Amino acid sequence: MLNKVPELTLYFWIIKVLCTTVGETAADYLSETLNFGLTKTSLVMGALLVIVLAFQFAKKKYKPSVYWLAVVLLSIVGTLITDNLTDHLGVPLQTTTLIFSIALAVIFAAWYAVERSLSVHSIKTTRREAFYWLTILFTFSLGTAAGDLVAEQFKLGYLTSLFIFAGCIALITAAHYAFRRILAAEHKHQSTNAVLAFWLAYILTRPLGASIGDYLSQAPAAGGLGLGTTGTSALFLVTILALVVYLTLTKKDETGTREKSAPDAALAGKLEGEIV
Repeated sequence: MLNKVPELTLYFWIIKVLCTTVGETAADYLSETLNFGLTKTSLVMGALLVIVLAFQFAKKKYKPSVYWLAVVLLSIVGTLITDNLTDHLGVPLQTTTLIFSIALAVIFAAWYAVERSLSVHSIKTTRREAFYWLTILFTFSLGTAAGDLVAEQFKLGYLTSLFIFAGCIALITAAHYAFRRILAAEHKHQSTNAVLAFWLAYILTRPLGASIGDYLSQAPAAGGLGLGTTGTSALFLVTILALVVYLTLTKKDETGTREKSAPDAALAGKLEGEIV
């Protein structure tokens, strides 16, 4: 198979944040606004996720429409898992945050033990793809719990939480480029630095998206702007759809489609070999 995930361009991160926001607002819209309830919503979204992932696994290379639909559904299902634990079973947010953190660490450890790599630049086998999607699911559940813990349990509010998580991502990005500069000067390969920075940023985009969604949708009395889950979900879904259509037509985020200079191509090949 060819690589089953997109290149890590700016489009990737924009759509990822949009998907995480939709995961928060759409889950609330379905279970509360439409009165489906957590149980029915969880069953329906879980079934849709299984169907879409079956199509995703059947593909031999990255397809924007299928890939990002899977991410949106994973975001919703991940949110619903956390909501079921906290709302139905009464598990405290501190506990769910700890549980999902441990679960994610175990998945990473198992993935690395089997594949000797956590790089998303080499998702070219079914086993690696299974590890990848399982990891994504738990990042969404963890992000939901952590976002609600900071904003609601710690009573910092959605806007403050938004700035906290955005600031953490900015610090990770700055540290990544600083270490990359140092490692390049010392002629050391950068795969570990890049993989660690990616996953830390990826995990934090979930509580960032949740904070954005809650800030936009929740009532002013609760610290939000009062746009509602319907309007917020529709706005972000339309934006995601427009970006996915654009990427499908232009293929700007498909692995190996962007033009590289000769030195850049040589360096990319070297790094890919180190990462794999």
